[in-house]
Amino acid sequence: MKKIIAFALLLVSLSFVAQAQYADYFTNATMRLDYSHIGNANEEHFAFDQMVNDGEWAGSKTALLDELNLGKYFFEIKDPKTGKLLYSRGYSSIYGEWETTPEAEKEWGSFHESVRFPWPKQKVELTILKRNIKNGFDPVWTYMVDPKHHRAFPSAVKNHYNTIDIVVNGAPEKQVDIVVLGEGYAKEDMPKFKKDAERFAEVLLNTEPFAAFKDKFSIRAVETPSPDSGVNHPHQDIYTRSALSVTYGAFGSERYALGYDNKKIRDAAAAVPYEFTAILMNDSIYGGGGIYNLYITAAVDNAFQEYLFVHEFGHHFADLADEYYTSATAYEMDAEHLEPWELNVTANTDPETIKWKDILTPGTPMPTPWEKEKYDKHSIEVQKKRVEMRKAKVEEKVMEEFFIKKRAWDTELLSNMEHSGKVGAFEGAQYKSKGLYRSAANCIMFTRHNQFCPACQRAVKLIIDQTTK
Repeated sequence: MKKIIAFALLLVSLSFVAQAQYADYFTNATMRLDYSHIGNANEEHFAFDQMVNDGEWAGSKTALLDELNLGKYFFEIKDPKTGKLLYSRGYSSIYGEWETTPEAEKEWGSFHESVRFPWPKQKVELTILKRNIKNGFDPVWTYMVDPKHHRAFPSAVKNHYNTIDIVVNGAPEKQVDIVVLGEGYAKEDMPKFKKDAERFAEVLLNTEPFAAFKDKFSIRAVETPSPDSGVNHPHQDIYTRSALSVTYGAFGSERYALGYDNKKIRDAAAAVPYEFTAILMNDSIYGGGGIYNLYITAAVDNAFQEYLFVHEFGHHFADLADEYYTSATAYEMDAEHLEPWELNVTANTDPETIKWKDILTPGTPMPTPWEKEKYDKHSIEVQKKRVEMRKAKVEEKVMEEFFIKKRAWDTELLSNMEHSGKVGAFEGAQYKSKGLYRSAANCIMFTRHNQFCPACQRAVKLIIDQTTK
């Protein structure tokens, strides 16, 4: 009992120390530092834009340093006089994906981005680092942040949007704060937006492990009316201007939806305290996207909306990798792979050192046998048929029925194997058929399943813990 009390007192003491450090260096406001990220496949550059007050600081005031090391990029805030590390976070970006596309081999691209951290009382040094080929981080830009700069705007943000409290469970600094924005909702669609936002919250908070920690989440919605209903679809020759610049067809992928007007999205999100962003698309065509510590997009009026909400939020919230590999994005490489940084996929099958060794099912073979040949054969046939149907531009309802049948087939096979329900190392993950492994036979990051695998749940819990300390 004495040891437990002593440990509890130590935690309280550490919390007070962290709170004191926060008060020494930061105010209660959020600094959003905007910059342009410019480059091509071979080089990249950064250029300062502005600093704005992005509202009340919604993050933890004790867990200031990110120890998870997720994301393609990472930024640090230091005291320039002492070199002391004051704040850090990992993140990914649209640029980080774009630079790997064929377009980046031929053209330059320019993307507007932001990093957010507590508003500093004095000058601080910002360093952005980029993940290298060995999965470490190298500095790519350093900038001296002067809160008195002539392009710093410290005045408090004034909310001129209509906002809706969907679920509010406590003070922002102790909660996971999610903002829900709407894209493609005209003014007359706002009642529908409210229902869709409530539906998003219900689905997310009833999916494990979010359900087990639902009292740690606050979800608020911001109305962002568009001129017209619906979202831009270049592949279907449907063109519309909307509130937040979200469009299908990102990087030439028909169903990938991203918004490129960073300022518009950030300004709308700042109407409420937030750390994570969900952009709901008022559209019936399947599609969406999710980028770590940036946002998700998800269409709300299709048969797989619930899957989309949670799958894309997994990318955004916990940097979860896609676990599928038989798809339009899949490609073959050598069986030897660098260990991924994401917490739900691995190249390592050693039970003593695998990243989810603490949750392995005892006695499970490593690698773990499964009906891979049967699954691959069926999935390749499905992908061929899918491509034909897309080219023929069949009705969305026909596509939905096609994938509902695929989901039923997947569930039947993956639920009735010798090692179904066990935690092991199942080959095939992150667009690779060989050499990369997932923790379970099925997962919402693998098929249109409705549950996270144990490795994904473990990763989500780590983010919840870091955010709510």
